[in-house]
Amino acid sequence: MKTYIPKEADIEREWVIIDATDKVLGKLAVEIANHLRGRHKPTYTPHLDTGDFVVIINAEKVRVTGNKAIQKTYQSYSGFMGGQKITTYADMMARKPEAIIEHAVWGMVPHNRLGRKLIGKLKVYAGAEHPHTAQQPTPIEL
Repeated sequence: MKTYIPKEADIEREWVIIDATDKVLGKLAVEIANHLRGRHKPTYTPHLDTGDFVVIINAEKVRVTGNKAIQKTYQSYSGFMGGQKITTYADMMARKPEAIIEHAVWGMVPHNRLGRKLIGKLKVYAGAEHPHTAQQPTPIEL
């Protein structure tokens, strides 16, 4: 008995669209990461990219539970002394709501070459409009 490993030509990638309106951030990020990796397919292989392209719309309408809207922070560090910047969830939502979902999904994919390839297949938009109508993404409900 041999383990089936899909070839690059055998992998079929689809385009899916997810509406983030009133979805909880963590649960939404889990479903996005699973679709990016291809865990919903029978050909899933942990070390290969067998997933789909995912388009997220209405990122500005995603919600968080508990006190995270007040207490959650995002930090970045430039590498220089005094180069640490801390941003609150509310500021990030007002300035760049797409980055909130991208940051949450990045924490749920592998932190290596495969993860960087997967994140390239994630397209997040703050509003309801997106430029991927030519790909005919199929809407999925979570």
